[in-house]
Amino acid sequence: MRELFDVRLNSDDRPMSQAELVEAVRTAQVLVPTVTDRIDQSVISQAGSQFKLIANFGNGVDNIDIEAAARKGITVTNTPNVLTEDTADMTVGLMIAVSRRLVQGAERIRSNEWKGWSPTWMLGRRIWGKQLGIVGMGRIGTAVARRAKAFGLSIHYHNRHRVSAAVEEELGATYWESLDQMLARMDIVSVNCPHTPATYHLLSARRLALLQPGAIVVNTARGEIIDQDALIKALQEDRIAGAGLDVFESEPAVSPDLIKLSDEGKAVIIPHMGSATLEGRQEMGDRVIINIRVWDDGHRPPDRVLPGRT
Repeated sequence: MRELFDVRLNSDDRPMSQAELVEAVRTAQVLVPTVTDRIDQSVISQAGSQFKLIANFGNGVDNIDIEAAARKGITVTNTPNVLTEDTADMTVGLMIAVSRRLVQGAERIRSNEWKGWSPTWMLGRRIWGKQLGIVGMGRIGTAVARRAKAFGLSIHYHNRHRVSAAVEEELGATYWESLDQMLARMDIVSVNCPHTPATYHLLSARRLALLQPGAIVVNTARGEIIDQDALIKALQEDRIAGAGLDVFESEPAVSPDLIKLSDEGKAVIIPHMGSATLEGRQEMGDRVIINIRVWDDGHRPPDRVLPGRT
């Protein structure tokens, strides 16, 4: 970027403050935020006439008010596809970690509590042959399904639109128009849909109550999609068997109750690492630069995000 443009960098690897974001949109032509930089109506309304592009360093754009940007003639882009495989890897990793109690077992060794193999100690649950319900069968959800099929899981999904017959046949996937009915029958539920107003607390207290006692929930999408307090209560009361969470409702704050549940082996919690690979970050940066260069050349960027299509 320094070779191509006049660039000011945030070199501290931290979210920009509201004041810094306002200063940026007042003076720059292009802003490259990350998912932790909140570009809301109050920021966009103060943008100067020269400010024309928000090139998001990330796939999700729930940190940006897309409608407000469109009203002001500001183009928004993201970095789709880049994070698909990495996030799918982490999703399946969490399924295994929760089901087989990997983190809890590793902790027993570190605390010198392991006294040797025994037939009934640290028993987890087999994932082969279980029913997997995917909430959101987009790029990441489909990548999760492909991996899960190789682990012997039966694939089920709920989505705004049914995927193609070819994809369903490839994955042996069953489509559920009713999310409620799917949830009530699944052993593992994987949340892979974007965070929008329509998906806020999609897994509500009522829906979490539909899950079987042996079910586990994995979320590598956005914390706001699950009612976190209701999930905590379900885990505390043993109404579900476990949870694997890479995202939280009030990041970076993590509920002390979730930390306690992690200590008890009922949850595996990790700090928003789903896309954290060297390869992924490099590809994200490359896509950001491509979007800026195409825009700067007077053309429509390849990864433009339109209102209502997030």
